[in-house]
Amino acid sequence: MNWEAIILTANLASIVSAILFLIGIPLAYWISFSKLRFRFLVEAVVALPLVLPPTVLGYYVLVAISPNSFLGRVYTGLFGTTLPFSFQGLVIASVLYSFPFAVQPFITSFDSVDKRFIEASWTLGASKLKTFLTIILPLSVPGVVTGLVLSFAHTLGEFGVVLMVGGNIPGVTRTVSIDIYDKVQALNYQEAGQTSLFLLIVSFTVLSVVYLINRKDLTLWHQKY
Repeated sequence: MNWEAIILTANLASIVSAILFLIGIPLAYWISFSKLRFRFLVEAVVALPLVLPPTVLGYYVLVAISPNSFLGRVYTGLFGTTLPFSFQGLVIASVLYSFPFAVQPFITSFDSVDKRFIEASWTLGASKLKTFLTIILPLSVPGVVTGLVLSFAHTLGEFGVVLMVGGNIPGVTRTVSIDIYDKVQALNYQEAGQTSLFLLIVSFTVLSVVYLINRKDLTLWHQKY
């Protein structure tokens, strides 16, 4: 197996999950508790990668980060390199592609928190931030964990967006899915099968852990309340 591609993919998935946590939690909180009527448009934008073909998303990301774009010029001016066909560009594309897999579970989890607990916290004088940190977030742990794990697992199996934005550069943008594709193209079915099986086992294990954690949390919740 190509351990270089496996390690690179694991690093990519970890970074993407961390970024989605940092930007997804505030956005999910706003969507869940905002009273603005147009918030459904924001929800639609968040869910867009679920129905948008990866090649279409990859094309628009590639255009947005190209050296001729505003973002591309700013990045090149700061770091002296370009974003397309780089690991950094791959991170941006992967964050956008996995966005709904993290944010939607966050929103669902925040929506399920008993509003009486939130109102009681406000009545006792707690700020919205303190209420979020001490009431909403702890009660939303299963949904937050689910979102992070789903985004991690989804990033592990990316193909179309990765190929469009990152290409196939060994040690830089060649992820596990690209490596499997290369092996199949080279008729190396044995190594392709081994890597595919490894990815299948990892994905199954990750999802099993998520469901186990959620089941235990639900059991503890019923026992406590």
